[in-house]
Amino acid sequence: MNAPSPILSIQDLECWKEEGQRALSPGIPKVTVGMATCGLASGANAVFDALTKELPSSDAIIAQTGCLGFCEMEPIMEVFRPGKPRVLYRNVTAEMAVALATGAADGKIEKKQALCTLNGCPEGGPKAVLKGVPRLEDLPFYKKQEKITLSRCGRIDPESLAEYIATGGYFALWKALNSTAPDEIIAEIENSGLRGRGGAGFPTGRKWRLTRNAKGKEKIVICNADEGDPGAYMDRSLLEGDPFAVLEGMTIGAYAIGAQEGYVYVRDEYPLAVQKLNKAISQACAHGLLGDRIMGTTFSFHLRLVRGGGAFVCGEETALIASIEGRPGEPRQRPPYPAEHGLWGKPTNINNVETWANVPWILSHGADSFRRVGTKTSKGTKVFSIVGKIVNTGLIEVPMGLTLRDIVYDIGGGIPKGKRFKAIQTGGPSGGCIPEAGLDLPVDYESLTQVGAIMGSGGMIIMDEDTCMVDIARYFLDFLKEESCGKCAPCREGIARALEILQRICRGKGKENDIETLEAIGRMMKGFALCALGTTAPNPLLSTIRYFRDEYEAHIQDGRCPAGVCRDLIHYRLNPEKCTGCTLCAKACPQNAIAGEKRKPHTLDDTLCIKCGMCYDVCKQDAIWKE
Repeated sequence: MNAPSPILSIQDLECWKEEGQRALSPGIPKVTVGMATCGLASGANAVFDALTKELPSSDAIIAQTGCLGFCEMEPIMEVFRPGKPRVLYRNVTAEMAVALATGAADGKIEKKQALCTLNGCPEGGPKAVLKGVPRLEDLPFYKKQEKITLSRCGRIDPESLAEYIATGGYFALWKALNSTAPDEIIAEIENSGLRGRGGAGFPTGRKWRLTRNAKGKEKIVICNADEGDPGAYMDRSLLEGDPFAVLEGMTIGAYAIGAQEGYVYVRDEYPLAVQKLNKAISQACAHGLLGDRIMGTTFSFHLRLVRGGGAFVCGEETALIASIEGRPGEPRQRPPYPAEHGLWGKPTNINNVETWANVPWILSHGADSFRRVGTKTSKGTKVFSIVGKIVNTGLIEVPMGLTLRDIVYDIGGGIPKGKRFKAIQTGGPSGGCIPEAGLDLPVDYESLTQVGAIMGSGGMIIMDEDTCMVDIARYFLDFLKEESCGKCAPCREGIARALEILQRICRGKGKENDIETLEAIGRMMKGFALCALGTTAPNPLLSTIRYFRDEYEAHIQDGRCPAGVCRDLIHYRLNPEKCTGCTLCAKACPQNAIAGEKRKPHTLDDTLCIKCGMCYDVCKQDAIWKE
């Protein structure tokens, strides 16, 4: 890196920007591999190693980037040719990587393997037009997305400060420190309508102002990166793909609030995010973007990374504070709120990863640009992970107000294998399950709350017709029982008693008044639990009763699981008229419950069957069915 150090002037920033632009669009071919967790899980490491070993450095630059969001297509490899459209290849293997890269460098594009073309860096570049290959923005997965928070993820090297600056990074901080008063910054955040992306949706600017106006000279800011929802990975992908945006947002927030001390609290299960954060913090400190006298001004801000043990309850801000202080991660009664009495008793502002990452964009583009996106009460975009029974799993960023139908069918590609959509759960394990009738619901804070769900941090789990909603409620309450700190009786006892009833119903032992008892327990928890974990824990229970009451009644009154999921309520039967004696089911059965000669109809011994479903899954003749 030839750029000067530290960064003390706007000229220094411009110098870094030029260096970063050369890195993004060099004079020779460049091959980039998505090396976020989703890419690595799909084999990106082998792809990267093959390229570095077999491509001479004089022929091409080999680089890494973060997650582009289309996780279903990982590993994703980008080939840049000077003056030509960037080409993205999907599901790349180590065996095909070198051939694709060298072929593209010679002008040969393997169109069958190509996913799309991509414009240059987010600040501009060659137009992505290549006959026979769609542009990224024309793919159904991306067509209705609008990237603000994720605009750099999958486009830059997350370990390159220069590439971050080349795409507009740290110019917002320079503006804040040199020409904008703290109150003006807070007013801009207030005017933008930005609300906390961690779940509750509290207005960010108002929270900043409360902390700034709190008594006490020493203020603290915290980034909550304790993302514990099953199937959710929004924060992880942001930290892996664009860590400098979070650091810049926190530094701007600290200046506006009057804090000189900050913490990033990230769960220990995110080793790659921790690695990227540590490298970003080190670079920021080395170049005067963190520490004393930032960018040559009188403002100082020191940031420390704290690794949490992975307790789900530490997503609640007072439990998170307790964990940083070295105490058990348990919430406390509020008020006083952290804005008045937080970490070490000092006024503390806590926002999550996505909220902080929005701050530089708002200061760079203006509050009005952010407000034009979204709905009347929910401004901007929101990042979601879409997982479960969906064709296109991945990470998406959409304008607030887009409907669930748009997300499930237009972006997600619908339900695999022609199955029928049944429900979508928003907001993680404490979220509600929304039925098919709610697919046209706009995704914003108020609309989701009205139907018994929550925005949460952004996890979405899609379910098809083969999902038992009673079993879903049981699963999530079982998760929450393990994660509850047990400090307050409404949460501790409420979850435990509700789970006992659900387990009994799933075994076919339900009682006549069980549904009413479950509803009463849910109402009690919502009204009296100490923290958000307890007050939202009944959501999966109450929403499934509200929209799928008939399934509860079938379990209790008829001893039947309509979805054929609850083991105690199903039996597997074999139709000898359809059985061809292929022996696949017999080989798959772990209990030897299926017997018979080859090419002759088999029999199934119900007394030996453990209802694992292996025979049902492998039978190609539809000779086995659930009863």
